Amino acid sequence: MKAVIVSGPGGFDQLKQVDLPDPGQPGPGEIRVAVRATSFNYHDLLVANGSIPTPGDRIPMADGAGTVEAVGPGVTEFKVGDAVVSTFFPQWPAGPAFAEVGNFALTPGDGVQGFACEYVVRPASAFTLAPRGWSHAEAATITTAGLTAWRALVGDGQLKAGDSLLTLGTGGVSILGLQLAKAMGARVIVTSSSDEKLERALALGADEGINYRQQAEWGKAVLELTGGRGVDHVLELGGPGTLAQSITAVRVGGHISLIGVLTGRQGDVPTSLLMAKQARLQGLIVGSRRQQQEYVAALEQTGIRPVIDRSFALGELADAFRYQEAGSHFGKVVAQW
Repeated sequence: MKAVIVSGPGGFDQLKQVDLPDPGQPGPGEIRVAVRATSFNYHDLLVANGSIPTPGDRIPMADGAGTVEAVGPGVTEFKVGDAVVSTFFPQWPAGPAFAEVGNFALTPGDGVQGFACEYVVRPASAFTLAPRGWSHAEAATITTAGLTAWRALVGDGQLKAGDSLLTLGTGGVSILGLQLAKAMGARVIVTSSSDEKLERALALGADEGINYRQQAEWGKAVLELTGGRGVDHVLELGGPGTLAQSITAVRVGGHISLIGVLTGRQGDVPTSLLMAKQARLQGLIVGSRRQQQEYVAALEQTGIRPVIDRSFALGELADAFRYQEAGSHFGKVVAQW
């Protein structure tokens, strides 16, 4: 079968398409899936460029969507022909996070082989059903970005109609968060360095947009837009370089979901302001299989469809990562084959 691997110390020039042995037929509790699409996330980028070293030749990509080709003995949840999508933490069926999901030892594309390949045989628990009627490329946006937005807003944040949300940037998590929040009746403010992207976010339903290059104190701009109150929820994807502004922007008693570290992994936190705001700062990494099933059900009920910026072929992963790294995309970058 065709697959893409990243070798040695990593780097986009170390990504290459190869032929690997077919994984064969599923054993007890397993399913065989014909993988047809994946989507690109920051974690995948770190694996591909060598920032997250992996042993030997690693098949990258945490997200995988495709069709069940065979089911092993004892599998009753899936049948041949089902459209399925992978889970980020196959060992996390439900409930609160626990020690074994504090690392990526079983995360596809990191601790174990990922989905940049034509076929996989995995435990049935490593997948959920995909939304009915979705393309494989659309379904591949669920595993990492979509579920992260869902958990942040619904699982942890308890978003409700009438709430307000600030989301940073116009990448996959932000745009999916925008769509979810609007479907639930919330007001949404989006930041970006591009007026063009802000216009696209407004067309998608955002209520206000802030160009953070033009308004460096964008936290204060959010306060002005909310009459001095601040927003109920923040999807914080920047990390230490943006966290102070997010704390300024959140209301007293509000909720900040710390999702990304695009500006670095360490930095100063204005702890006195955080205490004064009495805000909850919640770190999170994706979510459980149960939460993914709930997210899929919500997608089917609301009719939300992901925004796909650009699609690449399996053999074009290096080009796709370069495109992702440039940051010019709006929504999700995918590969399909």
